[in-house]
Amino acid sequence: MKLFYFAWVRERVGKTDEQVTVPEGIETVADLVRWLKGRGEEYQYAFENEGIVRAAIDHIHVKPDARLAGAQEVAFFPPMTGG
Repeated sequence: MKLFYFAWVRERVGKTDEQVTVPEGIETVADLVRWLKGRGEEYQYAFENEGIVRAAIDHIHVKPDARLAGAQEVAFFPPMTGG
């Protein structure tokens, strides 16, 4: 699965994207975030407020309980503001 990071999420993780092999048992976006946080301090910092970071699966905005089955890409980004 390809992961993409945008804006301050990218700055905190220290990379724009990466290819990962998600372990068994990681079924939702929330599971993925918890797994990422276990990979290092940079991920802990990026996802310290899990409810703030938004996600998209294959270019579709999703909630944390969205299932990852069949996903090719997951993108993480901060909330957007209007203007």
